[in-house]
Amino acid sequence: MLKKHLGTAGLLLAIFSLGFMPAHATGATDAKRDALVAQLTKLADDWDKAIVRKDQAAIEANMAEDFRQIDASGDIETKTSFVNGLMSAKLEIDPYKVEDFEVRLYGNVALVSGRTRMKGRYDGKPFTSHYRYIDIYVQRDGKWQIVSVQISKIPQE
Repeated sequence: MLKKHLGTAGLLLAIFSLGFMPAHATGATDAKRDALVAQLTKLADDWDKAIVRKDQAAIEANMAEDFRQIDASGDIETKTSFVNGLMSAKLEIDPYKVEDFEVRLYGNVALVSGRTRMKGRYDGKPFTSHYRYIDIYVQRDGKWQIVSVQISKIPQE
């Protein structure tokens, strides 16, 4: 069970980052691309902070209803199971930093990827994790939301 919650937390934490995101756009002007990158950067930053403080409403608002996550074990999470894992009273996540963050834009789809090193506690026991992830955002009716996340665990050094 700890492994599943760490996978969920790692993915969620890894998915969204703090900091600058370079972007590559197809068919977008530089100004439009920059505005989209700024918008996605804010969404990612806000989601990261919501996860750390366990703000369920803010977490769910960033996720599409058909959200799916493939965790480091290959298990599939739905929006409900993913959020429930984060809301567990047993899980505490420390603020974290995302490295190697990148956004690639393809019309109404954005691929957001990076690495995260996470620390926290599960059932009172400390944990650390290191993940590479890719989040897929889709813009529907003018609103960007995460539809899919996949994480891969990076061995501890």
